[in-house]
Amino acid sequence: MSDVTAARLTCGTCPHACSLASGQVGYCRARVSDGEAIVPQSYGRITSLALDPIEKKPIARWNPGTTVLSLGSYGCTMRCPFCQNDSIAQVGADGVQWFSATPQGIVQRALDLRYRGCIGIAYTYNEPLAGWEFVRDTAQLAHDAGLKNVLVSNGMVNAEPLAEVATLIDAANIDLKCFTEEGYRTLGGDLTAVKRTIETLVRSGTCHVEVTTLVVPGLNDTAKEIDALCTWLADIDPDIPYHLSRFFPHFKMMDARSTPISSMHELASVARTHMHDVLFGNM
Repeated sequence: MSDVTAARLTCGTCPHACSLASGQVGYCRARVSDGEAIVPQSYGRITSLALDPIEKKPIARWNPGTTVLSLGSYGCTMRCPFCQNDSIAQVGADGVQWFSATPQGIVQRALDLRYRGCIGIAYTYNEPLAGWEFVRDTAQLAHDAGLKNVLVSNGMVNAEPLAEVATLIDAANIDLKCFTEEGYRTLGGDLTAVKRTIETLVRSGTCHVEVTTLVVPGLNDTAKEIDALCTWLADIDPDIPYHLSRFFPHFKMMDARSTPISSMHELASVARTHMHDVLFGNM
């Protein structure tokens, strides 16, 4: 038992700080201990690849009318019961089909799509920072080739891996799922880490940042919570585009009700007392 304990390694990617024995996969299902280090098992394993309008990320106020080569792998640092991409984000390597790709191959694919308005690469669909090394390596090559990098993330990452990629990201949409630590704990997340991610990207001065809240009845749909969230966000920059997205039953919440449209409009009015640019999603 002591030998096994001694062989355990602690993952530094997110606040879960998984302690893993050799061969053990972390909470995110994307990282594994090889006995000497915690490595991204998902590196170069692509489950989804598509050319998307930038507005679909959603990025509403940056290079509108262009497209990005969007890619995803598997795994996530959170366990939201309403996950919109559960078929890839809430599974590991054995739960989804994937194919191998290299950073060089992805960059070349994006370059080949420039004739269709492609300006860069979006790291999206699952939680890309669970495998931040692939994001870093691909994003660096993309910049070298004159392409842009877009990050769509839950923001649940430690400061050190974030620093590895932050300077390479040109635009980001970060999910701010609720605004209480208790709420985040029920989702397997950490509010402090997410707030730090948003602040880091905004204050970098090189990244266009937008923020999204999926309005889920019973989780974050009170005027008080949205008021507190937007008060904090406006203190960073009231010009950050803020997306309020409507929830529809999904994943483990198939029996839940959709967010009433009246609630969406009420919460948008609250948000607009702080934020200059409030947008609707899924309406």
